[in-house]
Amino acid sequence: MIDIKLIRENPDLVKENIRKKFQESKLALVDEVQALDKQHRELIQKAENLRAERTRLSKQIGALVAQGKKDEIEQIKQQSTQIGEEIVRLEGQQEEIRQQIHERMMLIPNIIDETVPVGKDDSENVELERFGEPVVPPFEIPYHIDIMEAFAGIDLDSARRVAGNGFYYLRGAIARLHSAVLSYARDFMIERGFEYFVPPFMIRGQVVDGVMSFAEMDAMMYKIEGEDLYLIGTSEHSMIGKFIDQIIPAQELPYCLTSYSPCFRKEKGAHGLEERGVYRIHQFEKQEMIVVCKPEESKQWYDKLWKNTVDFFRSLDIPVRTLECCSGDLADLKVKSCDVEAWSPRQKKYFEVGSCSNLGDAQARRLKIRVDDKGKKYFPHTLNNTVVATPRMLIAFIENNLQEDGRILIPKALQPYMGGQTEIAPKKA
Repeated sequence: MIDIKLIRENPDLVKENIRKKFQESKLALVDEVQALDKQHRELIQKAENLRAERTRLSKQIGALVAQGKKDEIEQIKQQSTQIGEEIVRLEGQQEEIRQQIHERMMLIPNIIDETVPVGKDDSENVELERFGEPVVPPFEIPYHIDIMEAFAGIDLDSARRVAGNGFYYLRGAIARLHSAVLSYARDFMIERGFEYFVPPFMIRGQVVDGVMSFAEMDAMMYKIEGEDLYLIGTSEHSMIGKFIDQIIPAQELPYCLTSYSPCFRKEKGAHGLEERGVYRIHQFEKQEMIVVCKPEESKQWYDKLWKNTVDFFRSLDIPVRTLECCSGDLADLKVKSCDVEAWSPRQKKYFEVGSCSNLGDAQARRLKIRVDDKGKKYFPHTLNNTVVATPRMLIAFIENNLQEDGRILIPKALQPYMGGQTEIAPKKA
């Protein structure tokens, strides 16, 4: 949510930002907010004038009491009562209009960074840089589910009977590999100075409204029936929500946090071969990184965060690239975002394994998170980035480390988390 002062002072900037995001249907919101805001301020002024008049009348009563003029005192008291009733009526109107403004402001997208490329959707995202040499081996790489089944490492049929499509059982060496990657990711971030958290896996609606747009919520979140609770789609939701309604001492910033959680997502519209298996699913696990910092530091932290993910994947011998998200691919709260994509030797292309986002002060403004800097209060900036999300990451891992005879090599960094194993072997041809 942007500062309403921006709409008062520079509505054309806000409209141009909406056009860059190809959301022309929202242009009318700016005019509506302007009109409502004007009306709201006029009501405030009327109420203030009436309060001043009531104060003046109160002073008159004091003077009339000394003079013993009871009739005039009674008349003034009646006037004062009427003024009080009018103030209450105006305050009710103010609250009604304030709510209308808030509802519209929640729909107006955040101002994107000037460096964000303009484009309609993810097809117009821009490649930034590649890390590691993508390799296509001289043998055919099977579909990732077929590889996992060769290790007796996955059971989708049982999962469908238990929970439906979009769920899985991992078994044996593949399940251990899944846990090893998460444990390594945890320690990787701790060693980089991030404090480790395991947060609540459900959050209240107030926090949901604070951390994402309604469109994102509708596409992602599962609601607990009969309760004001939602299953989290990522631990960022809980971790930013941790600071709701808080005033943070400036000397405590930045907060550098890394959190583990299961994640639950509706994944509306998933389709096609690559959407099956464990690529796009309703339940997965993730190690996340979150930063709460001073506004002037957020650009610096943005670069640090995506580099952490690149370094993590390269430590496991997985080639990756970074992709700048264009304006039309940015969620409404985001100022700037880039995806980290891993190389798939089977598909001979990259696919998304993480996303790094700078949300400016949008989440802080919605959740009323403020910084106290020697008496000066302001909204901090919030950022988040995926360290690793499994089991999707396993697709990149097993494809890039698969040998022609079916073995999967374990990179040195991961070996301590796999009991010292340097490789795992399939159970069936």
